[in-house]
Amino acid sequence: MLRKLAVSAIVFCGWATGAFAQSIVVQSTTSTANSGLYDALLPKFEQAHGIEVRVVAVGTGQALRNARNCDGDVLLVHAKSAEEKFVAEGFGTQRKNLMYNDFVIVGPASDPAGIVGGKNVSDALKTLSESGSLFASRGDDSGTHKKEMALWAAAGVAPAQASGQWYRETGSGMGATLNTGIGMGAYVMTDRATWISFGNKQDYQIAVQGDAALFNQYGVIPVNPAVCPSVQAEAAQVFVDWLLSEAGQAEIGAYQVAGQQLFFPNAPK
Repeated sequence: MLRKLAVSAIVFCGWATGAFAQSIVVQSTTSTANSGLYDALLPKFEQAHGIEVRVVAVGTGQALRNARNCDGDVLLVHAKSAEEKFVAEGFGTQRKNLMYNDFVIVGPASDPAGIVGGKNVSDALKTLSESGSLFASRGDDSGTHKKEMALWAAAGVAPAQASGQWYRETGSGMGATLNTGIGMGAYVMTDRATWISFGNKQDYQIAVQGDAALFNQYGVIPVNPAVCPSVQAEAAQVFVDWLLSEAGQAEIGAYQVAGQQLFFPNAPK
């Protein structure tokens, strides 16, 4: 039932055409969908291999739960430790690095916390908490939220203690959280690809970037047919192999928005 609901949601989004003999479902992080990457990649793969790819774009945590429920054939997400646990528990056959970018913290031009230009994310988060400047978090167990929580912990800050005060959890995706954060004048942590593609920046700018701790790795995992017999294992492997191939990696690296490269391929050779 879950699989049927997910697929019909993607049919509504317009990726499904009914012209293919085979189809697979990719449980995906939202950033790859919000950035337009799939719109650039999937038609080329589908034309070359005759396999339709239907993307369910949710937070990484939800994507992992969906795949554990056998609602999908491939995972494409960005929370490496959670991905490795998924494979170790037998739900995935193997995990491979696919591409990377980075996270940034964005904020209003007025910069109430005084963190613009900072390159140390721990210092910036400490300053944010000490100043009581508003911060909007996804709060949705996504890959971005998991990373944000790890960064707060590394900074020695427990933002949940200020929930509903300066720390606001939206419980929604990256685009919606950016809209909410901008509406209230709050700082927001986002992946760079979503920020570049985002159309409602208003007076917002990147406040903090460049710290190695903001690195954002994406991985790809075929769902294990031994655990989920409904998985389209052969077609899923064809898609994964294409993403990891020279051709797929070249397409990922070539994708740009406003003249800027959004993702950097780094599949193992």
